[in-house]
Amino acid sequence: MGGIEDYIKWRGDLTFEQSAFNEVDNLVLSQIAYVDFKNIIPAAGSKEKITLRQAAHDFFDLNDEEELQKVTSFIREAPFFMRIAAESRRFGDIVLSDYADVTDDHEEKQFAAFCAELPDDTYYIAFRGTDDTIIGWKEDFNMGVMMPVPSQLEAVEYVNTVMRWKRGKLRLGGHSKGGNLAIYAAVFAKPFIQRKVVKVYNNDGPGFTKEMIESEAYQKMLPQIQTIVPQHSLVGMLLWQEEEYLVVCSSQTGIMQHDAMSWQVEGKCFVTCPSLSANSKNFHEAITSWLEGLSAKEREKFVDTLFELITASGAKTLSDINADILRSANATIKMFGTLDAGTKGLLLKILKALSTEIKRARKSKNR
Repeated sequence: MGGIEDYIKWRGDLTFEQSAFNEVDNLVLSQIAYVDFKNIIPAAGSKEKITLRQAAHDFFDLNDEEELQKVTSFIREAPFFMRIAAESRRFGDIVLSDYADVTDDHEEKQFAAFCAELPDDTYYIAFRGTDDTIIGWKEDFNMGVMMPVPSQLEAVEYVNTVMRWKRGKLRLGGHSKGGNLAIYAAVFAKPFIQRKVVKVYNNDGPGFTKEMIESEAYQKMLPQIQTIVPQHSLVGMLLWQEEEYLVVCSSQTGIMQHDAMSWQVEGKCFVTCPSLSANSKNFHEAITSWLEGLSAKEREKFVDTLFELITASGAKTLSDINADILRSANATIKMFGTLDAGTKGLLLKILKALSTEIKRARKSKNR
């Protein structure tokens, strides 16, 4: 038993002809999507391609390893993990193309994706997720309560453009926000592209509104969707998801289980847990039961208020959040006093859940 890095060490010598594409391969490509491949993978619309092996070589020619190590987010390991995958027989010859990386501060849009052509003549489109900054988490919340967000529309346009002339079958996937984008793109892609979809992987990504889940378009794609979450999932518990979860074990605890590098693998499958943790279930129930009765405008206001409270405390990343900083920050106390009782109650539940999971993760780390 080990993580996805161990998976490559154990099974990286097996080609896709010898062992077909599986759920763990999906997570490998989803993690590689966190790498900044600007000026390395040919841009979307170009007919040029590059192997993962060559892309890794070019990336480390352009980037200083010491600078990469200074990144504090959990995605810091992505470039080094990408290099391990690129050196393997299984992943090294995967052909990458159609890189897109769009940031628009005015629209609050961050979008990145690439297309991977596999030796079995199928394609995997990998969407980048979010990091562990508070801004990144706000984006995850927004995707669940305000639909569509700009990055979701971008994902649909990307899939329609990239797959227009490609003949092979298609898989889509991503981690965190990337998983949500994969589902949204599959649900709203053009019909002739939808017919190419064989699997959509949502790796601990946020859900959708109830209206989206119950829509005919979503229900039509539902048989192809697989949602994978860790036992202490919080991101994956945001809003509604119709499909059954595959609950995986993690070497981390609490909220830090969102880091997919910690998900446990045995052979070509994830190591599964019987069920979600009680805190994860409570978090999901608190979110869905309260937001179900709110209008779109009220949902938007709620998310803005939640993250204004967190940022007012001075927290910049998830690891900065704890009960003491939230209680002691004057700006937070002042803002909290202006809220109605119902909003206060839900905010307290959410902040308590976040604080509990982070505290659990810290204790485990210090053992």
